[in-house]
Amino acid sequence: MPKHTNTVSTHYRGRFAPSPTGPLHFGSLVSALASYLDAKQHHGTWIIRIEDVDGTRCKPLYSEQILDTLNSYQLFSDENLRIQSQHSDIYEQHLLILKQQQTVFPCNCTRQSLSQQLGNHPSICKSTPDKPHSWRLKASSTIYQCQDRIQGKLVFTDDLKNSPVLKRKDGFFSYQLAVVVDDHLQNITHLVRGADLIDTTAQQLYLYDLFDWTPPSVCHIPLITNPAGDKISKQNHAKPIQNGHLATLLRALHYLKIDLTTPTSIAEALSLAIDAWNPDKLKNIQQLPLEAEDRHFL
Repeated sequence: MPKHTNTVSTHYRGRFAPSPTGPLHFGSLVSALASYLDAKQHHGTWIIRIEDVDGTRCKPLYSEQILDTLNSYQLFSDENLRIQSQHSDIYEQHLLILKQQQTVFPCNCTRQSLSQQLGNHPSICKSTPDKPHSWRLKASSTIYQCQDRIQGKLVFTDDLKNSPVLKRKDGFFSYQLAVVVDDHLQNITHLVRGADLIDTTAQQLYLYDLFDWTPPSVCHIPLITNPAGDKISKQNHAKPIQNGHLATLLRALHYLKIDLTTPTSIAEALSLAIDAWNPDKLKNIQQLPLEAEDRHFL
């Protein structure tokens, strides 16, 4: 039987958690707006968190640029900024809990050795912790499901047959462990994020289960895609957006099915957008192609 995951919340707490691997691009602005609008429409708290746990790709300069851009669009965090790279000791404590549960295992496998399995690691290997190693989460046969406000009922049947890395050989923690720990510690009740993260949901629900925590509710907005059908992202060389540009804000709102014609300022546009936000208009959509007039964001 599928494992049901439900959240009971008394006060809405949402967040936007960019990874500072480059300046903010158009797709990230759409995601930030969606999480912000949902929180504000529910009279909730909206938090910005910098997910710089990957010390090889994330740069402080990009963190500053992202925050400057968000501020220029008047998207301000309601609480102090949380920076993941400052909390490695907390992630280590939670990894220790998993070690004590024997739900993780050391792994010396290389990418080359895993290439025959398409990069997957479906079983416990014979690695030992006396050599450089990562820590992987044991695979599970549990089936999780959740109700997504946009994508509908999500059932994850094969998503836990791989063993994801929770701590890398180089000592950096993975996104999967850090995001679950941080969302719990910050009492996040609602996740509004891009549909590309649907694939990470089952592993996160699994971790919530292992820690005996209640997971947030989830809402995955459509991805903005380029003409090739790929997500607009830093990996696909998306351009940084201009700071504080009302026209850019209005175009981002357009992809959330909010079309405003009268605002003369960013503050007015956000106020109108909070009232107009309706995730039902995005029902069952995972991708939205970038329209021709917006190709300059690529």
